[in-house]
Amino acid sequence: MLRLNMILLMVVVICALGVVTSQHRARKLFQALETEQERARQLDVEYGQLQLEMSTWANHPRIEKIARDRLHMVTPSSAVPKGAP
Repeated sequence: MLRLNMILLMVVVICALGVVTSQHRARKLFQALETEQERARQLDVEYGQLQLEMSTWANHPRIEKIARDRLHMVTPSSAVPKGAP
């Protein structure tokens, strides 16, 4: 009977250690998940800011002004040149 009690005690201790280990691992994984979710939220905010900046840089009047001022481009006239079919 003593031998059976010792075996059962060992099984209980091993199971308890398994539970503690699995809970610790679950907590660490949950903490890592929370960290990654926060990073994803930060990246979403940064992506939105970059999209806004890109739309500002690609604004048609801004591009037209730069083409006129820096590149000295002019808008073509709508008149048909002489000799064109």
